[in-house]
Amino acid sequence: MSDPDASRELFDALAMVNRKLRAVFDARVKERGLTLPRARALFMLAKKDGINQRELAEELEIETPTIVRLLDGMEKQGFIERRVEPSDRRAKQIHMTDFGRSVARDIQNLASEIREDVLEGLKPQEIAVALKVVSTIARNVQSIAKE
Repeated sequence: MSDPDASRELFDALAMVNRKLRAVFDARVKERGLTLPRARALFMLAKKDGINQRELAEELEIETPTIVRLLDGMEKQGFIERRVEPSDRRAKQIHMTDFGRSVARDIQNLASEIREDVLEGLKPQEIAVALKVVSTIARNVQSIAKE
């Protein structure tokens, strides 16, 4: 069993890091005319261009009406286009435009710069230990969530 005070401090630190990282990233993407949800969607589409709206909503862990509004805005900005899915005409595949891919690359570079700044001063082995610890915590959370 772990020390309750140390456990509480760890959880507080993890929560604070998450909040601050989101705030920093959100502020930086706003400078580029984006919102955090749109940047997250661009990240996902850069990995899985052409997925359908339902899959994208699941990946981003947001509700269907929210993804529709998000995609409407992204389409108006020229980041994406919706195409009818060949196997189901009601479903729409989401594809990035050339402009969207360009913005996604910019956001990926921004995220890389933030990671470098955040991890500055840490040795590779320290990062590896932190990754192992956080990965174990994430697996435990997933296990609890499935119960």
